Amino acid sequence: MKVIICGAGQVGWQIARHLSSEKNDVTVVDNNPELVARATETLDVQGITGFASYPDVLDRAGARDADMIIAATYSDEVNMVTCQVAHSAFSVPRKIARLRSQSYLTAIYSDLYRRDHMPIDVVISPEKEVAEAALQRLADPAAFDTENFLSGQAQLLGIQLEDDCPVLNTPLRQLTELFSTLRAVVVGVRRDGNLFAPDPGDQLFSGDQIYLCTHREDVPRAMEIFGKTQSKQERVVIIGGGNVGLAVAQALEARTERVRAKVIEKNRTIAERAANVLERTIVLHGDGLSADLLNEANIKRADAVLCVTDDDKTNLLAAVRAKAEGCPMAIALVNDPTLVPLLGPLDVDAYINPRATTVSSILRHIRHGRVRQIYSIGDAEAEVIEAQVLSTSPIAGQPIRDINFPEGVLVGAIQKGKKVVRPEGGTRVEEGDTIVIFALTADVPEVERLLQVSVDFF
Repeated sequence: MKVIICGAGQVGWQIARHLSSEKNDVTVVDNNPELVARATETLDVQGITGFASYPDVLDRAGARDADMIIAATYSDEVNMVTCQVAHSAFSVPRKIARLRSQSYLTAIYSDLYRRDHMPIDVVISPEKEVAEAALQRLADPAAFDTENFLSGQAQLLGIQLEDDCPVLNTPLRQLTELFSTLRAVVVGVRRDGNLFAPDPGDQLFSGDQIYLCTHREDVPRAMEIFGKTQSKQERVVIIGGGNVGLAVAQALEARTERVRAKVIEKNRTIAERAANVLERTIVLHGDGLSADLLNEANIKRADAVLCVTDDDKTNLLAAVRAKAEGCPMAIALVNDPTLVPLLGPLDVDAYINPRATTVSSILRHIRHGRVRQIYSIGDAEAEVIEAQVLSTSPIAGQPIRDINFPEGVLVGAIQKGKKVVRPEGGTRVEEGDTIVIFALTADVPEVERLLQVSVDFF
């Protein structure tokens, strides 16, 4: 498949990395020659320097025979015009655009993206995706990472194991026997910075970060087994009143159960906008790093602080300051993956990676076949794939123990009809089942082959 990716920033580079590793013909376009050089030097891609919306630039990038264009520059308007030019001048079959401004995303204007208007097949909203991720972190405060699968019936939880975890030094095989009715599978373990899919004989140790795929109903029990207690989030302080912070505050206001939220925003114009939009949420104008302002927001009585400014370092420092002032839980938005190892030493409980959420969202729309959802883990270290099993798939009709999965692959959950079951060696995978699979990045192409699913235009 021939793909043109417009924008070589963090998201564009990550998408190019995924698609080029799967032997697609990828061309990256950006007006910054340094970003183009970084992409061509580190990835197996071609690079074009220029403005993505210019017809001659798209022509040089090979738009005449491209299967797909992904517009992920920093400008909404450039992304929209790029899709229009790709459609009108080059008849590119599939067009995906990343749009940030909420005005472009309002439901009443959805007709804007029809083919006879602004021909965009898929609109991706980073702020919307990140706000949803933030709400999920608040819903499962004891997990550092979380994502829903199987229409919310299954959940992926990232859990940091501490010394008080009651099942340390126990082989996973034995855990399955001890908790035979628990619908949960440890699909990934990160130890000393290395992520791997565990074997049944592997043990868990203090300091491990595990990824657990569990039935939604079994989340409280699973968290208890791994030494975590769930607490209700009734008071939340949000530092950053931009698009993400505002979207989270609005969602909290819309909930039936009352959640008291306060927003701290440094920019007066943004703070005033948030105050005008929000009905029951108090908006404070000032620096979220100020201990006085945090105390004015009553941070000691808050159940959680959510730091979602547009600066990673501010988010981390604000989280540290909030915990120092007495807040029991801190969640920080972190774009730079190299800062993630600092979360533990800084005692930041959970983080949101906007790049991972946006990349996951884009991948979900470009994979061919019956892939329903993809979640990218860490710095593109692994993917969790939800897909329907086709009749043509080599795994259809086989028990899991007989399927030749690579070492870095584990099945986390299977939905049969309306029922979600915990996969075991003898569980037979049937046509029509929906399967949730954890796969290290290097093993994703083989998983797609087994599912008879490939990255392709559809």
